[in-house]
Amino acid sequence: MQSGNGRFRHYKGGLYELVCMATLESDFSELVIYRAADGAIWARPRSVFFETVMVDGQPVPRFAPVE
Repeated sequence: MQSGNGRFRHYKGGLYELVCMATLESDFSELVIYRAADGAIWARPRSVFFETVMVDGQPVPRFAPVE
């Protein structure tokens, strides 16, 4: 897992808590389970959660650890 205290900020500004890692039963791929500030629970493939995206021509992490 990436460094940080379990809290991440999405590049669009939202704050999220990483709840746990999970395994998708159909293909054994890793998922990140995370909670939004409003309590909603979300899941993304690990590769997507930790990927870099382009914002105004600059690469930024999709979810950056909050120190």
